[in-house]
Amino acid sequence: MVNIVTRMLLQRVFSYEVAVGLAYLVGMTTAFLLARAFVFKPVDGDAHGQFVRFAMVNGVAFVQVWIVSVGLARVVFPAVGFSWRAETVAHVIGVLSPVVTSYILHKRFSFRSA
Repeated sequence: MVNIVTRMLLQRVFSYEVAVGLAYLVGMTTAFLLARAFVFKPVDGDAHGQFVRFAMVNGVAFVQVWIVSVGLARVVFPAVGFSWRAETVAHVIGVLSPVVTSYILHKRFSFRSA
């Protein structure tokens, strides 16, 4: 939700494509803090190392989110005549697209036990 709302606010100043990228950074940082606090069991190791691994996984996921979000909004939706909140729908689908793979990678890599 942070990602989507941030993109909507940033899009007042930036293009959709740039806003998607910047919002991803805000969403990623929020997700790290929430995941570290509430999702994964506490593990030994510093938060900095965990954040670096978390950012690596999210770097891969970002490519997928950006391609899906922009591809749907700029290519697929116009081709099929879908226009109702097309950028928001595309962005929501894009943000949801790597959920399962990201969770598995974060569990096994970002927040792994020492």
